Amino acid sequence: MSSETSALPASAAPSQSAPRWLSWLLVATLVYLLLAAVGAIGSGFKAAAGENAKALFDFASNPVIALIVGVVATALIQSSSTVTSIIVGMVAGGLPLAIAIPMVMGANIGTSLTSTLVSLGHVRNGEEFRRAFSAATVHDSFNLLAVAIVLPLELLFQPLARASEWLAGLLVSDTSMSLGNMNFMKAMLAPATGMMKESVAWLPGIWSGVALILLGIGIILMVVTQIGKVLRSLMAGRAMGILRTAVGRGPVSGMASGTLVTVLVQSSSTTTSLIVPLAGSGMFSLKQVYPFILGSNIGTTITALLAATAITGASAMVALQIALVHLLFNVMAIALIYVLPLLRSLPMHMAELLATQAQRNKGYVAAYIGGVFFALPLGLVGLSQWL
Repeated sequence: MSSETSALPASAAPSQSAPRWLSWLLVATLVYLLLAAVGAIGSGFKAAAGENAKALFDFASNPVIALIVGVVATALIQSSSTVTSIIVGMVAGGLPLAIAIPMVMGANIGTSLTSTLVSLGHVRNGEEFRRAFSAATVHDSFNLLAVAIVLPLELLFQPLARASEWLAGLLVSDTSMSLGNMNFMKAMLAPATGMMKESVAWLPGIWSGVALILLGIGIILMVVTQIGKVLRSLMAGRAMGILRTAVGRGPVSGMASGTLVTVLVQSSSTTTSLIVPLAGSGMFSLKQVYPFILGSNIGTTITALLAATAITGASAMVALQIALVHLLFNVMAIALIYVLPLLRSLPMHMAELLATQAQRNKGYVAAYIGGVFFALPLGLVGLSQWL
């Protein structure tokens, strides 16, 4: 085993070293396309809805529905980075912040489905499956608990909206000077966004705006998937090295390594998928995995923050604000749940209970995944519409 692993880097190095600069050039190109696509979504919403953009989202005026839209969209797309980038573009196009905030929270829940699916790879070995499933569902449990605590606080006191507005004000202190007159980002992205607009300009009326939205979403889906693959190939060895050396050193080290690895591979789904098999094999305990996964929640917010830089002019402040909401939500959840001893162990207890039930009856796994991520959210949407 050790001889095989030691031989791998030596054999892989010559083939990977030559095109390495091309891989980084591809990353830069994909980031450029991501920013252009986010800008295109904002432009598309403005073109499709005009001054009535807010009315376009009346269906999600209920924060519970907005939350569920975020959960289901992310569970289907399997990338919170993609969904939050799309939300940034939607906010720039007129989506009210009060609707966007629960959507971002829902994206945090939806992204935890990936690690749960990965744990199914251990289903043949009962004890191994129990460890892997508990490591996967501690992510679900924490995110569900975080929303249950923070969403009511947000609806009552708006701490995320207020804090993000203050921070965005500091970072974009003079919009007219930094983004309006200079328009560095707008000038840089103009060729790509111009081509996107031209490609749909032949469509009549609002349909050109709708097509631009769909084109932007399609490009974001493609870019986030491809950038994840490229960065994984560039950083996988380094990320795994960080993971192996830092996770077992304590909660602060585990959280920091989870954040760093997620930034390196641009995907919290990838990060949690790396750790679940190691937990299943017994290399790391649930207590060690827990803070690492919380770090991945923080690391995944970098994509939305990057996407917000694509928005210029009057919408720049609110686009940055919703990206900061994603970061602040995860930081606030850690502060309220992990830092407080009373709540810290609750997600672990929830995950262990789920894993024990799943080990006893595999049908419980299918019911859990289908119920939590699809049936329950969609049922709540139907109930809220009926009421």
